[in-house]
Amino acid sequence: MFSMFFGAGNITFPLIIGQTVEGGLVWALLGLVLTAIVIPFSGLLSISLYEGDYESFFSRIGKGPGLFVIILLLAMIGPFGGIPRCITLTYSTLKVYFSGMHLLTFSLVSCLIVFLCSWKKNRILDLIGYVLSPILVLLLVVIIIKGVFFSNSDPVGSSHVTHPFFYGLREGYNTMDLLAAFFFSSLVYNKLKEQQGERKSVLVPVFKASLIGAGLLSIIYIGFSYVAAHHSMALDGTGADQLLGRIGQIVLGQHAGLIVCMSIALTCLTTAIALTVVCAEFLQKRITKGRLSYDWSLVAVLVTTACVSTLEFTGIVKLLAPVLEVVYPSMLVLCVMNVFHKLLNYQPVKVPVFVTLSLVLYFQYFV
Repeated sequence: MFSMFFGAGNITFPLIIGQTVEGGLVWALLGLVLTAIVIPFSGLLSISLYEGDYESFFSRIGKGPGLFVIILLLAMIGPFGGIPRCITLTYSTLKVYFSGMHLLTFSLVSCLIVFLCSWKKNRILDLIGYVLSPILVLLLVVIIIKGVFFSNSDPVGSSHVTHPFFYGLREGYNTMDLLAAFFFSSLVYNKLKEQQGERKSVLVPVFKASLIGAGLLSIIYIGFSYVAAHHSMALDGTGADQLLGRIGQIVLGQHAGLIVCMSIALTCLTTAIALTVVCAEFLQKRITKGRLSYDWSLVAVLVTTACVSTLEFTGIVKLLAPVLEVVYPSMLVLCVMNVFHKLLNYQPVKVPVFVTLSLVLYFQYFV
């Protein structure tokens, strides 16, 4: 769970908060933890009540609207947002050390690697859980310990942000973790069901795994924010997509900073693999009704990803931001209503969701 959730946004936005907020860091981190940890894992637990069946989960707002929302969210977390964002962040970080790289070439090579890792989908969670996660956590912890406890500078006392809590809340939207939770749940649920057996409930293992994943994410978010706050002066003028590469140079030195490159590559690879599999499966089974094979569905997703990645990290973030601010509150209300439906047999769902959507659209664009 930790590795699947921890992608491009989960690295960058805590660093942005640490660099920008500084003196109001505690309040900003509270906002970030709420929208980037509490809400996404609540969403994952809520869809687990539907046995990981996200189509059943979304069909509560109507078959047509539910299918439209699924396609929209998969496009955002998949080839039109989440996957190319992972690739472009990896590119920007590595470019700090290898300035001669070309974005399109890097994207094509990355897509080929993701294809090879996604090809045998029955081994994906084993690869992520047993191999990539321990390496990733180790590398990230090295950066945090060195950057916070062995730093010669302290966080700046003043803040550049008027309302740190709401700033952190808004940055948490950009991680897109709630949207990813809807679709990761099917992978996690099926894997745990296989391990537990048909007769045993998987809700308790899902809850335990969620606590572990949420705890690890909280440590990494808080640690990375404080690393950026300790070195905010040195990071002045650094682009958002190159913050991690620059942090590596400052904290670990020019050569040891390659550890950062390894961590970012592993982080983005694990998330890109999980997102690619989910999108390819949906394209194969739901959109093409099996007429397109899983292999060719992977190719379609990754070709689109390579094209979108030419927008670079900042361009993709700007493309996604206005949609996320509208979609996130509505999806949160849907989660709450669906939990009430399963636990309390509470029926209304369409009115709360569509009223929330209308209010957000009104205040976002007409006030």
